[in-house]
Amino acid sequence: MGSVMPSLDAQRRALARDRYRPGYHYLAPSNWMNDPNGVIFWRGRYHLFYQYNPHGAYHGGRTGTIHWGHAVSDDLVHWEDLPIALTPTPGGVDRNGCYSGTAFANQEGVATIIYHSVPEGICIATCDDEMLVKWKKYPANPVIPTPTAGDTYKIDGAPCAWIEGDTYYAITGNSSRDAFEGREPDRAYLFRSKDLVAWEYLHPFYEGGHYTSWREDCAVPDFFGWGDKHVLLFTSHTRGPQYYVGTYADERFVPERHQRLAFGETDLGCRPGIFCEGQTLLDGAGRRVMIGRISEGRFGHVQRAAGWSGIMGVPTVLSLSEDDELLIDPAVELKCLRRDHQRVSDLSIAADSTVDVAAARGDQLDISAVFSAEGAEELGLAVLCSGDGVEQTQIRFNTNPNQLHGAGTSTLRELILDVTRSSVSDEVCNRESQRCQVQMDEEEMIELRVFVDRSVVEVFFGGVHYLAKRVYPARTDSLGVRVFARGGAARLRSLDVWRMDSVWPMG
Repeated sequence: MGSVMPSLDAQRRALARDRYRPGYHYLAPSNWMNDPNGVIFWRGRYHLFYQYNPHGAYHGGRTGTIHWGHAVSDDLVHWEDLPIALTPTPGGVDRNGCYSGTAFANQEGVATIIYHSVPEGICIATCDDEMLVKWKKYPANPVIPTPTAGDTYKIDGAPCAWIEGDTYYAITGNSSRDAFEGREPDRAYLFRSKDLVAWEYLHPFYEGGHYTSWREDCAVPDFFGWGDKHVLLFTSHTRGPQYYVGTYADERFVPERHQRLAFGETDLGCRPGIFCEGQTLLDGAGRRVMIGRISEGRFGHVQRAAGWSGIMGVPTVLSLSEDDELLIDPAVELKCLRRDHQRVSDLSIAADSTVDVAAARGDQLDISAVFSAEGAEELGLAVLCSGDGVEQTQIRFNTNPNQLHGAGTSTLRELILDVTRSSVSDEVCNRESQRCQVQMDEEEMIELRVFVDRSVVEVFFGGVHYLAKRVYPARTDSLGVRVFARGGAARLRSLDVWRMDSVWPMG
């Protein structure tokens, strides 16, 4: 790749002293970053487009602030900022904003974006240059107009498009008041075209409400095939990121399995400081790679004063298990940033005790830990710990969440990313922890993969579960790593920790 654009590099360097800007996660050079859009593997490179407000660290609503930012990578780790890809056209159909969408190669092999323009509907743009820099909007946009009173479809949830034979298909979700007020379940709408220009509305693509509540919507859908199954990723504004696995035939999708990626204490989605939405691409190795956004957990006025908002999570690779469960693992490319490896083995943790792991200090870390419970009702790992423990972020594994110890053979466990003590700062607006239920036998090893990057902690467990939370430790000594056990003893079988290099300018 070529050199970073000077003006964008200068923006990054101007913010480099901010202690909360991650060192190895992607984030915009400055200002506001929102949904990932149009992620695509194009001519050997990974392209990330994203909602972007170049005017400040705030969303701005439907006032023409939302553009498409653009970055490219050879390896999913080191990114180069490129010029803004889509800008609202004054007086045009997207004058109030270029909102979310997807990217794909059309039948002629030309890179194509389909996106939600505000206020007038779904639009098309194409690009034929090597780096996907010069996009041309179709002059007769919108190709699918915003519905009027007589239309039975909605286009609020951003479009996702694909090709079957000589036919294009697109779905849009129902991020609408009808869903929020409980008048309909999450739902998508199916369109068909032969030329990307003239689109025919067919019917609802699927009906939710069986696995989900009637106050959910289908925002930023991402639909793709997997063997004889299909997967629909989407985000509900009320309850967060999730997916269906099901069958697709006769231009209809039938969900057969449902899973939420993560949820909080109140089981509400799109709360500040969590993983909000993801989008996938199929790369040259045939991997299904997902890139997703993690929002800020500080008050809006703090974000505006800081001059930046929003980050992407570490890139992940998805797979499908034999029983159609979506598996999620961090991309192996992240290992290229590791250095200064330290290892601790076979460490006994007494009941109701905490042990400091002196070799593992830092705020940019990759940690792999393996525990056995050995009687403990709860055990885990704490990162970004201050010397006195006042600040710390805990990854807690509860072996007995229903307090039925010794009263049966339950295999229910709970994994908790506890941020209640992550920061003493009064700038933090959401201290709600993330949690998920885990089914596993008592004798199984508890394996955690944890990424720490200044103001974000991400946890992977068992290839299935992923928790992420923004944290903002205020104290300069909040760099420690500790292990602990409660209600019984535990054993740390092994802990491997690496410091992670930065890919951005750091102060």
